[in-house]
Amino acid sequence: MEFEVNGAQRAVDVDDDPAAVEVVRDRLGLTGTKLVCGGGVCGACTIQVDGEPRVSCLTPAVVLAGRRVTTVEGLSGHPVARAFAGEDALQCGYCTPGFVVEAAAFFERWRAAHGRTRPGREQIADALAGHLCRCGAYEGIFSAVAAACAGDYDTRPNGGEAAAIPRAEAPEKIDGSARYTTDLHPEGLLEGVIIRSPHAHALVRSLEAGDLPLVALLPPDGVVRYVGQPVAAVAAPDRASARAAAARVRVDYEVLPAALGVRQARAGEGPVVYEDKAARKRAPGSGETPQLLPARWRGNRRGPSAMSKRPATAVRRITEARGRHPERVVEGVFTTAAQTHTPLEPHACLAQWVDGTLHLEVSTQSVKQVAELAAERFNVPVERVVAKAVHVGGGFGCKMGLTSDVVAAAELARLHGAPVRVVLDRDEELTDGGYRPGTRIRLAMVADAAGDLSALAMDADSDGGVSVGGSVAALARFMYGKAPRRLRDFDTVTNRPPGAPFRGPGGPTMCWALEQAVDEMAHRLGQDPIALRRRWDGNVKRHALYERAAALPLWSGPRGGSGRFRRGVGVAAANWLYFLDPVTEVELTVEGGVVVARCAVQDMGTGSRTVLRRAVAEGLGVPEGRVRAEVGRSDAVHGPTSGGSRTTPSLVPAAADGAVRLREALGGGDVAARLDAAHGVRVTGRRPRDRRGFAVPFALGGVAIGRGFTGSVQVAEVEVDTRLGRIRPLRVWSGISAGRIHEDRLARSQCEGAVVQGVGYALFEERRTDPVTGRVLTENLEDYRIPGIGDTPEITVHFHQEGFEHVPGGGVGLGEIATLPTAACLANAVHDATGWRPYDMPIRPDRLLEGLGT
Repeated sequence: MEFEVNGAQRAVDVDDDPAAVEVVRDRLGLTGTKLVCGGGVCGACTIQVDGEPRVSCLTPAVVLAGRRVTTVEGLSGHPVARAFAGEDALQCGYCTPGFVVEAAAFFERWRAAHGRTRPGREQIADALAGHLCRCGAYEGIFSAVAAACAGDYDTRPNGGEAAAIPRAEAPEKIDGSARYTTDLHPEGLLEGVIIRSPHAHALVRSLEAGDLPLVALLPPDGVVRYVGQPVAAVAAPDRASARAAAARVRVDYEVLPAALGVRQARAGEGPVVYEDKAARKRAPGSGETPQLLPARWRGNRRGPSAMSKRPATAVRRITEARGRHPERVVEGVFTTAAQTHTPLEPHACLAQWVDGTLHLEVSTQSVKQVAELAAERFNVPVERVVAKAVHVGGGFGCKMGLTSDVVAAAELARLHGAPVRVVLDRDEELTDGGYRPGTRIRLAMVADAAGDLSALAMDADSDGGVSVGGSVAALARFMYGKAPRRLRDFDTVTNRPPGAPFRGPGGPTMCWALEQAVDEMAHRLGQDPIALRRRWDGNVKRHALYERAAALPLWSGPRGGSGRFRRGVGVAAANWLYFLDPVTEVELTVEGGVVVARCAVQDMGTGSRTVLRRAVAEGLGVPEGRVRAEVGRSDAVHGPTSGGSRTTPSLVPAAADGAVRLREALGGGDVAARLDAAHGVRVTGRRPRDRRGFAVPFALGGVAIGRGFTGSVQVAEVEVDTRLGRIRPLRVWSGISAGRIHEDRLARSQCEGAVVQGVGYALFEERRTDPVTGRVLTENLEDYRIPGIGDTPEITVHFHQEGFEHVPGGGVGLGEIATLPTAACLANAVHDATGWRPYDMPIRPDRLLEGLGT
């Protein structure tokens, strides 16, 4: 078959009837076209055929015969591509090529019909409705498409292209040249496939593969505890052959009784998931804490672990108030569904052993940790493991540690003596890639006669399948003063896949209950919800946010109504701990007149490269063009894991210290003038301690807790369709207190994306499993719905940049605090619009209509 691709004639054999995406990616090497969902839902594989966008995963390759095909590589230099870079319309970049291809086609149609006018949000959302961005970079995409259509990017900006690009790696991500783990294809590559358990609970008696090379992936006791748990792995020259080989493996299972009912497990009844102490110690963790607080087990229920303050007093006050002043008692049971991470680049690893050294190309949030854990697992010195993550297509907490794709790829590579790549399919990602555990929260809150918080009680049951370590109620210790409170966390363990840390683990869940209770208390007391929060909240940084929020026209504007469509406005607040990696280093080397900054940190779309480059350039007083940041290699000096919002506050001070040391090594003065003659000069900057030290005297698992809390106050406006039960977020104002903002546009994109993920948590996302078999039912991106561009409200971000002057550089992390209050904020807006309080999340149409009695 012959066809034209990006202006060149190509010939491809299609006798095996491949999909167009396979031809474009694997046979032509145009890896800008990404395969994500395989079902035409996400748009990442979009190409143009004779100028019309088509999803290549559903397009037979034979359809391309004699046609003109354009991929993202053929759109380099297009006004839309330049606009995406200039407006920072991306984060991890994995979905970006598909957006660019679709937006370029819309650009041509719009220009032909409307000239250089600016399209509105609705027109852009309609055009890009078939595309998903899990990072939530939709605000930047709106801006980019509108600016391109209006002619703002018809010519290159003054000062060159780079001068107008906020993100260092944007050009590579936009033209398709950025290589993710899923794009790598070295000579002799074998594709690995993981064989997974079809049973929720079983003992594996034997694995029979004949003469087929196979590696086992079983736990030490040989027991699988959920449907989808890795059992073994095989490899072959291509994925189809690997699947066929996997189908030939015979696994002898002794099926055991499974605990699948959450209510039964919560009562401590039913088959036991972990039968002894040794098995319990191997239980995966669903939180970020590297070590779990001790807690008692009773059957399949673990807990409580407690972070209480005067709990007996809290219980006594609540009990007394129920009888004497019930009008000042707010109680309720709040539930949340599990929220799946589903980064668009799935878990993926390419492993190869060369002369006794293990090389890993891996989609991870922690190159340094992966290398250290792999060295321990495979019994080699840590200097004989090199992990790389040059580009990472999202993570949000699920790509930390030694995941099954890494283990399988490394074992298979050693077995075959060849490079092996293991990439999870989308159903595997949605089954075993991680999720925020579902919860059931019982809350009671009391106000005293003066309207102050008198007592709080919260019991939180986390439903994380076979994982433990839920920390939801504990986070309520840090909000709203020092009133007595009983805060207890429990884990309900079942034979279902494990949860994993997800962007502010436990935080959005805790806020869902606490912030709705505070809102309800304000109504009971006849007080303004913002004013009550300000009075209860002793954090002066958030006081500034409350004052700004109260002055918003959005807050004081019209709301309510009695017709079909009703508008409401809600508010919610949150705080988050300030984490850092206190031993972070940055190495600066002068090479060819350029300062190269190296650190074993990774960039999964949060902007680590850009932050590092800017910090070094500012410290040296040189143009950014004289600095190059190289990240994503474990053999560089120590860098932080991208989790717990600790990357920037770890990286920037170390970079600044390195700049001081390099300036001294060059003799001071005009550094730029000395670089050409300083080839080979090398220094290492280290992360200094904060003024007054840290909140705890030791680091745990590479994490220290700094002094002070970040803060967030959000105000949301929604429109509720009382006939169809639909909720449309209209506007969200997000106030963030995290000190100095080192990269304004990238920080705004992070906060905007956090709101989008909060919208998904509140309204759409609901991981479901079969109650009889334990199989995950929401195993594709059609059944598991994440927000699209049309679900995005207008988002305004305000930064309060004071309060962290004791931190070198003056700023801390904000990726997690920005998403904590969103779901509760939207729920309070729904209550404001309708008078109905949502207790169960997501706020589905059926729940809303039932609550309204319609």
